Amino acid sequence: MNVKIVTDSGCDLSMNYYNEFDIEMIPLTVHLDGAQYQDGKTIEPQQVYQAMKDGKSPKTSQVSLQAFHDVFLTYAKLNQPLLYIAFSSGLSGTYQTAKMAEQDVKETYPNAALHVLDTKCASLGQGLVVLHAAKLAKSGASLDAIIKETSEHAARMEHIFTVDDLEYLYRGGRVSRTAAFMGSLLNIKPLLHVEDGKLIPLEKIRGRKKVLKRMIEVMEMRGVNLEQQTVGISHGNDPQRAEQLASLMKERFHVKHVEIEMTGAVIGAHSGPGTLAIFFLNQ
Repeated sequence: MNVKIVTDSGCDLSMNYYNEFDIEMIPLTVHLDGAQYQDGKTIEPQQVYQAMKDGKSPKTSQVSLQAFHDVFLTYAKLNQPLLYIAFSSGLSGTYQTAKMAEQDVKETYPNAALHVLDTKCASLGQGLVVLHAAKLAKSGASLDAIIKETSEHAARMEHIFTVDDLEYLYRGGRVSRTAAFMGSLLNIKPLLHVEDGKLIPLEKIRGRKKVLKRMIEVMEMRGVNLEQQTVGISHGNDPQRAEQLASLMKERFHVKHVEIEMTGAVIGAHSGPGTLAIFFLNQ
């Protein structure tokens, strides 16, 4: 029996990938206008981005313990090996909740081949890790082999991204009120990356055009064998700039495989419309 790959909506993959590779996705929750929505299932990212432009501040919450318990228990009863590939523990409590559910299920099914993996990745960085694992599972690889290779893949995943308006990061507690105000005043576009699963500022760049060029330069410095990789681009409802970035990658690095996805509702609720991110493997 092939290993079942499970992930959460923090990976920002679209439904066709879940269907193609038989991946089970557990949604995080978006809270907007007094209602709760399942990320990737009952709310579209565009709804969140429009609400943010209208001055609203959508909130998010992690996957519940019960949701994890139900999924893990289902596969434990079937005696099917399962690997849950989690949203970074540095950005969400989802991983820790999944570990609690894993322990609960193993009290009843101590021999269950159930493993929870903290990718320390987010958005399509996590998504590319999930796809890599799903392809291994589809080929019949063992749980141990998939865990080993997926862990190595996640450890090498670079996340380089920028946001269009620092106001959204301020609302999410990522930058100060003063930094957000000055950034908007001076047209500052921050460049950030993910280090040990957490968002870390990298540089401050002035102007939208310069930030794209700098993202490509950082990619060149950090990436390896880019022409042979599947590279990811996610965007906050800005497909034109995403395609522009993809063209720059293909021209500069001869990248053959570029996956472009819209940043999902949960991550988008913190990063805001106009976010642009690239994901690739480092050395």
